[in-house]
Amino acid sequence: MISIIRGKIKEKKRTTVTVLTSGGVGYDVLLSPVFVAKLLLESEIEIITYMRVTDSAMDLYGFELSEEKDFFELLLSVSGVGPKGAMSVLAIGSLSDIKSAIGRGDSKYLSAVKGMGAKTAERLCVELKNKVANSKEQGTSNVSGGVLSEVIDGLVALGYSKEEARGAVQGVEVEGRTTEDVLKVVLSKKA
Repeated sequence: MISIIRGKIKEKKRTTVTVLTSGGVGYDVLLSPVFVAKLLLESEIEIITYMRVTDSAMDLYGFELSEEKDFFELLLSVSGVGPKGAMSVLAIGSLSDIKSAIGRGDSKYLSAVKGMGAKTAERLCVELKNKVANSKEQGTSNVSGGVLSEVIDGLVALGYSKEEARGAVQGVEVEGRTTEDVLKVVLSKKA
C-alpha cells in the first residue's frame, strides 16, 4: 500500500493533484478542494495517502494530516459511505466541527454534503457518535454548530452554493454570537 507520497506538484485540478516523485513516477491524488487551494504548482509536498483498490481502479486519496486520514477511515466504516462521500464530508468544515456535529447528532449539518441523503447522515451520527473523541469543544459547539448551520442556510437563501457557504463560514468565531451577528461578519468578509 502507498501511505505517503513525496514529490513536486505537476498538475492541479479542483480535487486532484499530480505529484511527480523523485523516482520519476507521477501519481494522481484525490484531495479536498480546500487542501488543493493551498497548494502551488511546482512546489514540493508530502501527502499522507489512503489507497483504495477495486477491480476497475486504484485510487489514492490524500490528506494533509494523519488525523484526517484516520477520520476518513472511520467514515468508511459506516455502511453507505464510500471514499468520495467521506472526502465530501471532510470538505464541509474543520475536523473538530464535523466531529462535533456527529457527537451532537446534527444530521442536518452532515446532509449538506453533496450526494448524502438524510438517512446516511443519520446513520453516520448514530454509528460514529461514541467513536468520535469527546473534545472540550463539544459542549460549546452544540450552540455554535446550530448557528453555523443556520448561517449556511441563510447564505444559500442569498444565492450562495452549499460549498461556497461552507467555505465562507470556515474560521469564523461563533461563540457568544447570534446567527445574525455571524451572518453579518461573513457577509462583511465577502464585501
